[in-house]
Amino acid sequence: MPTPRHALSTALLLGGVLLAGQTVAAEVVEEHIATDHHDLRLESMAGGLEHPWSAAELPDGQWLVTERPGRLVRIDAQGKVSRLSGMPEVSTRGQGGLLDVVLHPDYATGSDWVYFSWSQAGNGGSATTLSRGRLDGDALVDLETLFVQNRFSRPGRHYGSRLAWRDDGTLLMTIGERGSPERAQDRGDHAGSVLRLTAEGEVPDDNPFVDGADALPELFTYGNRNPQGLTVAADGTAWSTEHGPRTGDELNRLEAGVNYGWPVVSRGNDYATNLPIGLDSAPGMRDPVHVFAGRFAPSGLAQVSGEAFPAWQGDLLAGGLASETLVRLALDGDRVAEREIILEGEIGRIRDVHLGSDGAVYLLSDHADGGLYRLVPAD
Repeated sequence: MPTPRHALSTALLLGGVLLAGQTVAAEVVEEHIATDHHDLRLESMAGGLEHPWSAAELPDGQWLVTERPGRLVRIDAQGKVSRLSGMPEVSTRGQGGLLDVVLHPDYATGSDWVYFSWSQAGNGGSATTLSRGRLDGDALVDLETLFVQNRFSRPGRHYGSRLAWRDDGTLLMTIGERGSPERAQDRGDHAGSVLRLTAEGEVPDDNPFVDGADALPELFTYGNRNPQGLTVAADGTAWSTEHGPRTGDELNRLEAGVNYGWPVVSRGNDYATNLPIGLDSAPGMRDPVHVFAGRFAPSGLAQVSGEAFPAWQGDLLAGGLASETLVRLALDGDRVAEREIILEGEIGRIRDVHLGSDGAVYLLSDHADGGLYRLVPAD
């Protein structure tokens, strides 16, 4: 891990902190982080998580967190970690495992489904899969498999697997091209795409390729390499951050039926030769809104709202793995008007980014001994 930009503090909040009426236990990692618009405090909420991949906040303020080896955990307000039973047996080869988790958008008002994506082993390798279940004490019960991509394959990488709800009640789901670039341009293959599904895993009637004989009806976009950041903004716009090869990581505005170019178009280089891959742009293929500098390695994406960070309203916060950075992107229409590094090395590899109901920014660090962290305004 690189040397942090800010001196670490070992102060401990023995009695917890109060934010938006909720008392939670927290250990201060950094007392003061200066940014262009806000002074921040970085807190550790829970540790001892094995390669955590995604987090979802429950209505009572507890968090569900997936651990890539195949466990779903619940973290209470005191930071206690409880591992839940009932999960399927996941394929943990390479980058596979238990991946994203989201709640049904009406979870708090009666539709108590927990949705999760995972890599399922099968004939020929593994496939990105969508399932759901219900919480019952310390178990997930009533499991249903809603969707399995149409081709099991090797190697064990580029599963995509981010999930995000649209305002119309449909679910977006990313699937990487599984390490075979040509699959992203094959509309008869789910790999290298963003899907749009109903809450039951079916095909919405107004999907862009629902009547096309040469394309799978679940496809919402294609030509995607490995999208691991996904959020739907307050205005309904879907945004994704996508891994390039060697550099060339992208921020894309997702629109129905659009081809995002991979591997014909790419701003990245070949791993072996370091030579450019593909063209900078091409007719019929959408250019990225933003290309991240260096080897950012995006994972996790959230839009800022609420009162905690007024100068960041509407901005995107993107997590980085290899770069170990949290980057703020201020948007002006379809362009990035301002870019700022908020964290750089303080918690290591940032796997997921969420805005909590208390207005704070929650982060997961992807390590064998990873943790759940929180950014709040400094006192």
